[in-house]
Amino acid sequence: MNLVRGFRAFTVRPFLTRNIVCPIQDVLLRRPTRCEWRRLEESQWLAPTELLRLHRKKLKNLLLHARSNVPFYRRRFDAIGGDPARHDPLELLARLPLLTKREIRVSVQEMLWPQAPGGLFNHNTGGSTGEPLQFFFDRRRQACDQAARIRAHRWFGVSQGDRELFVWGSPIETERAGRRWRDALLNHHVLDAFHMSPSRMDGYLNSWRRYRPACVFGYPSSLARLVEHARSRDVDLRAPNLKAVFVTGERCYDLQRATLESELNVPVANDYGSREGGFIAHQCPSGRMHIMTEHVHVEIVRDGLPVPFGETGEIVITHLDAYAMPFIRYRTGDIGRRIDERCSCGRGLPLMDIVEGRTTDFIVLPDGNVKHALSIIYPLREWKGLRQFRVSQAADFSLTVQAVADGSLPRMCGDTLCQALGRVVDDLVPIRVEWLDELPSSPSGKFRYVESRVPTTENTIFPRKEVMDVGI
Repeated sequence: MNLVRGFRAFTVRPFLTRNIVCPIQDVLLRRPTRCEWRRLEESQWLAPTELLRLHRKKLKNLLLHARSNVPFYRRRFDAIGGDPARHDPLELLARLPLLTKREIRVSVQEMLWPQAPGGLFNHNTGGSTGEPLQFFFDRRRQACDQAARIRAHRWFGVSQGDRELFVWGSPIETERAGRRWRDALLNHHVLDAFHMSPSRMDGYLNSWRRYRPACVFGYPSSLARLVEHARSRDVDLRAPNLKAVFVTGERCYDLQRATLESELNVPVANDYGSREGGFIAHQCPSGRMHIMTEHVHVEIVRDGLPVPFGETGEIVITHLDAYAMPFIRYRTGDIGRRIDERCSCGRGLPLMDIVEGRTTDFIVLPDGNVKHALSIIYPLREWKGLRQFRVSQAADFSLTVQAVADGSLPRMCGDTLCQALGRVVDDLVPIRVEWLDELPSSPSGKFRYVESRVPTTENTIFPRKEVMDVGI
């Protein structure tokens, strides 16, 4: 009987999830994920010239839509005298100004297309830059991002419906109503990356071994910490059905990658994207980062101007399927470069490198517990009236929150804010709020949203002194 149940868990259930649950979900949500995925399976093998032709067509359609239906972009086209019907889409795009988070906050209502099929769906950023950002999706964009993710997983032999273990902490995902039922149907299991005390991680190791995932997805720092903990407990997490580890949300350091690959005996692939920017690039089994060029246009700029292939600059993206709220020339705040080569895997998708991306620090507690930085960023992000913030931890474990508020937030609420953050750190460390008119810039111009100065052991795989999140 146990053998039958085990067979169903690993063979029948993924099949049912892939061929019944996911298609029903897409029908109910009116989201054409599988149609988009099938197109991507074919288009990835097109020659670069054919992909560019498809890319230009989609870019032109997006610009035509934005010019006709979105007031914010209509003004931008008028300001430069640009007409998507008459001008080359790539040349016209390069003439448009870059889009910043600050402009989105001010103009979000004028950036919307209310008539988007299926309606508008409100989202927030994960908060990694310390400034919340509200934006909207439609079903088309959701389908395209999900289809690109399915394709990238299949590069490593992981199909939709296979068991996936998440080491994640976003309350956007973990606190969503009905999440447990949805996870069970989709073969997802979430371990909370925001609570990683030794005793909690012991439970995570048991969950991992019982669940026997086909792939693992999460923050590289948290995954490396969990795998290191498994090694200290003499727990072997390797399994025949585990095919890959997908890391995202922060920079994956070489030592973290080496730790994960040696302990789990599977490849580690980098997934680059963001909630607002979408699924931008993914590493293939040959180790190269492929741009999801069917859905996103990537530019590398410096001082507002494009740089040649091979040179580094800020990553600027245009999501080709974001019609409900177009993101055209959006500044990601990350640093990378385009590569003018063809990957040995044979795919025609263009290549890029992420030189510096979103990275996180840890908050260390006196009892030895370690909190992922996002565990304190998320409650700050949700605090109404809080425009900017930065968190620093001194060597004595105390926390200082530098905060910039808009006019709607009275500064006397600092005690309430400290109480809320105290719950995150188990009330083990003192917290103070420092109200500022503006956050001071660092000499490098980079914004470090969390920094801990609690001493760490040498050769730690969780670096603190190299946080490289680019300023806004």
